[in-house]
Amino acid sequence: MPIITISRQMCSLGDEVAEALSQKLGWELFTRDILLSRFRDATATPYDLHMLSESVRYLLKPNKNGDTYLDAITKNLAGYLENNSGILVGFGSQMIFSQRKDAVHVRIFAPKKSRIVRAKKYYHVSDQEAENILDAADRKHKRFVSTLFNADLNDPSHYHLTLNTEALSTDECVSTIIALYQEHESRRQIELETDHQLVSSHLSEYPVFKTETEAEFAKILNMYQIDWKYEPKTFPIEWDAEGNIKLAFSPDFYLTTFDTYIELTTMNQKYVTLKNKKAKKLRELYPGTNIKVIYKKDFYSLIERLNLNKGVDNESD
Repeated sequence: MPIITISRQMCSLGDEVAEALSQKLGWELFTRDILLSRFRDATATPYDLHMLSESVRYLLKPNKNGDTYLDAITKNLAGYLENNSGILVGFGSQMIFSQRKDAVHVRIFAPKKSRIVRAKKYYHVSDQEAENILDAADRKHKRFVSTLFNADLNDPSHYHLTLNTEALSTDECVSTIIALYQEHESRRQIELETDHQLVSSHLSEYPVFKTETEAEFAKILNMYQIDWKYEPKTFPIEWDAEGNIKLAFSPDFYLTTFDTYIELTTMNQKYVTLKNKKAKKLRELYPGTNIKVIYKKDFYSLIERLNLNKGVDNESD
């Protein structure tokens, strides 16, 4: 099920955005405390729980089952989120679920001056005290992700979206994240449906051919159960004085079992001569490459020879 991870600086409105997002979408909100209480290893003692809440490195300590406490939390949480959507705040969740295609990762930040104003109001402290609180929190957040995942919390490549809340309200952030999530999920569903259609109709085996002759040859190969690829490779065969490619050759088919490229041609001698010239240059420039230029009338005789050779090879195994 789709999930959204929220990484945030202290006093950047990240927690407020996560809470509002949870209410708007009707998805469960997962904080660090919730993860430690609900998804920890079942064998954890009260002492373990205390240490898990106090020490980052304790999450990397093996439990009684041999896994780390982080592994246990990750496994249990991932299992739950297979059937449930959720908003995950902090805990390096953007790293834990970095490979999930149904996850949207958001980073929420604000300039320090804006965060100081908010910290002063929230904690009733001076400017300097507010700055000290924020600096300590930033260091801890950065150390947490670095220690557990060997990653930089501030690296923008970990996120699909970064929001600067100096001039954005909580509602604006929520609307932006939901819009991104909906577009992301819509595209993902289209990709899933497309992949399903490709598999169901075997379109991957039947590309759009340039000529009827190519399509007919592909049907013959399938009839004889010969594996093939359509124009899988392009070989540069002529260059100008500056090294730019002047002429290239893309054989029509590659027969994977026989390591042989096939170029189909017509009865028109002009095209036969040109294709034979290309094939000759290909052999000279790429030694060991097998290439055959054949007429339509030679389809079946070629297939018969290939199958005969295949049978001989099988007998010698």
